[in-house]
Amino acid sequence: MKRIGVLTSGGDAPGMNAAVRAVVRTGTYHGLEMFGIEHGYQGLIDGAIRPMGARDVGGIINRGGTLLRTARCQAFYQPEGRAKAAEQLALYKIEGLVVIGGDGSYQGAEKLYEEHGIHCIGVPGTIDNDIGGTDFTIGYDTALNIAVEAIDRIRDTAQSHDRLFFIEVMGRHSGYLAMMSGIAGGAEEILVPETPTDVQRLARDLEQGVAKGKTSSIVVVAEGDDAGHAMDVAKKVSELAPQFTDWRVVVIGHIQRGGTPTAFDRILASRLGLAAVEALVEGETGKMAGISGNNVALRPLSEAWECRTQFNPNFLRVARVLSR
Repeated sequence: MKRIGVLTSGGDAPGMNAAVRAVVRTGTYHGLEMFGIEHGYQGLIDGAIRPMGARDVGGIINRGGTLLRTARCQAFYQPEGRAKAAEQLALYKIEGLVVIGGDGSYQGAEKLYEEHGIHCIGVPGTIDNDIGGTDFTIGYDTALNIAVEAIDRIRDTAQSHDRLFFIEVMGRHSGYLAMMSGIAGGAEEILVPETPTDVQRLARDLEQGVAKGKTSSIVVVAEGDDAGHAMDVAKKVSELAPQFTDWRVVVIGHIQRGGTPTAFDRILASRLGLAAVEALVEGETGKMAGISGNNVALRPLSEAWECRTQFNPNFLRVARVLSR
């Protein structure tokens, strides 16, 4: 293998730049020609491909976002789109591809190999930490710390005003980020998509907290919770428990995706990026570089969507017991 390309796909995550850096410099170390593909699969179809060397990725390990930029590409879902992408790779004589992203990106990579023989290795990059085959995904630790810092700041004003706050964090399909940030932030309640939300019980528990002397409370809501967004939940609670008239809603939103990646995410991205390139050099394909325990391990790409990170409801019990 002489030439390898790298792209970032799907939602951006802090640490993606560190992963790109690791991929490019590992390839350079092994004497390969490295290429960066801009705007994910859309850029691959359009031929937005450029050579990259060690100096091109200097000074980016501490930067959030992705210097290659990212996009969601509907055309790549179709065989014609993937055929066009394969033509571009052939034009640049690129034999292997490192795909940094989530399970949707991996499914595209698997199709690219099955239909056109392009060797692909995935690197997990998503703040949701919901990909199977790895204990942690790049960006999760940074997003978690940002959410916890926000909860800490909001708790200060909640206590100052004796107020109930509903804090919405990202997680359309996964409540992992909400669950862990809620525990770390000492939230009274945590609402996640994986478990049904009983708003009546929620209102009752908050009322009981007041009866026990609580003067302020924090409810962390994953954006994909079945009871609705944080504003929806807040309105329902206030209707069931009229004593909560002075409540506020805070949506942290995309703040969780940006900013300087933590040391953990930088190290994780560096290890996985290196492993991805060396896997391609050794002839591997259809796999992802993940972390298991404290060891880097290759797993089939299909594990990303077939064996998603298992949601452990015992974590929610930790929050419930300790918040009373």
